[in-house]
Parts: sequence; C-alpha cells; structure tokens
Amino acid sequence: MPRTRSLAWAELKIGLLTIFALAVTAMLIFAVGGDGGFFWQRYPLKARFDNVASLKAGSPVRLAGVEVGSIDSVHFQGVGVDIWFSIDERHRPLVTTDSVASIGSVSLLGEGAIDLQPASTGTPIPDWGYVPTGPAEGSIAQLTEQAARSLDEATRLFRDIRSGRGTIGRFFTDDTVYQEVARFVGAAQRVTDAVASGKGTLGRLTIDPSLYNELQASMQNLNAITGSIRRGEGSLGRLMTDPAFGQSVTATTENLSGITGKINRGEGTLGKLVTDDAVYARLNDLTGRLDTLVARLDEGQGTAGQLLRDKQLYENMNSAAAELRSLIGDIRKDPKKYLNVKVSIF
Repeated sequence: MPRTRSLAWAELKIGLLTIFALAVTAMLIFAVGGDGGFFWQRYPLKARFDNVASLKAGSPVRLAGVEVGSIDSVHFQGVGVDIWFSIDERHRPLVTTDSVASIGSVSLLGEGAIDLQPASTGTPIPDWGYVPTGPAEGSIAQLTEQAARSLDEATRLFRDIRSGRGTIGRFFTDDTVYQEVARFVGAAQRVTDAVASGKGTLGRLTIDPSLYNELQASMQNLNAITGSIRRGEGSLGRLMTDPAFGQSVTATTENLSGITGKINRGEGTLGKLVTDDAVYARLNDLTGRLDTLVARLDEGQGTAGQLLRDKQLYENMNSAAAELRSLIGDIRKDPKKYLNVKVSIF
C-alpha cells in the first residue's frame, strides 16, 4: 500500500513538471516567434474601413514597416468593417490621433496587413480607441486612387468633347468652327503667297534689296546720331555729357522752383493774384462792371450807347464829317476867300 502511494506521487510530480515545461516552452516559442510579446504586454485598438480587402484574423500589424502586432478579429459595423487588433505596449506613444492606419500588403500574393504611420504629435489613443484611417503616402492604394480619379477626369473630358462642349468640343462637332479655321488658314496662305511674290511693303522688303539698303542706311544714320550724342556733340550731346550744361539746366530748374514757391507763398503780383482773395474779388468786381457797361451800351444807354444803337445820330455825324471834309477842301483851294486879314493903322 505505501508503495502504491509513492508511485502515484511520483507520476503526479512527473506530470506537473511536464505540464510546466510545456507551458514554459510555449511561452518561449510565443515570445521568440511573435513580435507583439505576451498578452499582458499588448493593448487593443480599432480601425474602421469601407473595404478590408484580404485582411483577416492573424494578419500582421506594422508600425513604420516594423511588425508590432496582429489582427484579432474582423467585425461588420453598419456598411463599414471594424478591425480589432493589438500591438506592443511599448509603441503606445507613437500611435496618436495624428497617426493614420491604412491597408497594405505583405507580399505580391495579396496577403493583407495594417500599416500604421507613427506620429510624434497628437494624443496617444487609449485602449479600444479608433485609429484614423486613410491611404498611406506613396502606397499602391493611393496611386490607384489617384489613377482612378485621373481616369474619371479624362472620361468626363472626352464626354464633354463628344457632346460639343468647350472650344475643342466645338472644333470636333461644329462645322462652322471648322469653316472659320479653314478660312483663316486660307487667308494666311494668301498672305504668305503675296509676301513671297513681293506684293505689299513686307513683300518688297523681302525681295527688294533697295528697301533693305535704305533700312540699313537709316540704321547707320541712327548709329551716327547716337555716336555724336555719346561724344557730346550738339545740344543733346552736351546735355548728356557736359557737366556745366547740366548744372545750368539744374540752376534753371531751381530758379523755376523758387519762382513757383514764391507764387505759392503769395509773394509778388502774380503770387497775390493766385493766393489773395481780395485781388480776385476786385477782378471779379471789375468784370461785373464791364459786363454792366457792355450791357448798357448794347441797350443804347448814354452817348456811346446811342452812338452804337441810334442810326440817325450815326448818319448826322457822318454827314457832319462829310461837310467838314468839303469845307477843308474849299479852304485849301481858295484860302483867300475864307481868310481876309485887314490891317489898319491909326
């Protein structure tokens, strides 16, 4: 009986040691083979996608390309899909609200993975929190999305062209545009033919050497003029090169500035005329009086007004002038008749 108990206890100890060894071995295998560490060293997160492609439980989770965890499960959430995954606790500071989760691939065979973009800003995401999702920069998904948008834009462009929208669409569908282009091409061809045949100014300039010679002579004259100016010849040349002439012009400008300054300050007759209101009032009053005088003359008031308006007075003065001229003529012909001088001595 005691021997039976001893065997049973020995077998129990062997079984316990075997179980403990298997557990330690499994834990070591799990720790060495998996990058996520033990379960108490991991924390859970979520990400929601419209389409998870080939993601499934056990697919890897990578942070900046380094595998740091795995997908635990996949669940439908309305029209989207929630991915539950867990990563190493050590990487919690790198997964924040500014990080982006995207769907990547492990190999060309299509095996999926979740790629996390690390961020040094933002707030760390708590357990079971959602990581913002989006396409990864430079990923195949982003390139595919951009290519799809480009194809959509090209499709809409070709659709608009076929429907005749825009200038290119009208060119392909509207005959009037084609006719206008054809007329323009024809006109351009006629102009080219005319130039080639020597018609018009441009044609003569193209084929007539005399016009070229005249143009060359004009250019030579222009070069000679500019050369004279550079050498200081003539008034313009002196203005460009002679300091004394420039100083004289500067002095004249300064004198003009001084004169305008005096006028602005009201100095002198012209300055008072420009700035003094009393002078303006006097001139205005004088103008008013002249207007009144002219109006009275026009109405025939006064002697000068009657002289301008009274025809009879004009005729009388004209007749008197004529008689005076006749009397002067008679006196010149026979002065003795009118000039009788008597001298008496007593």
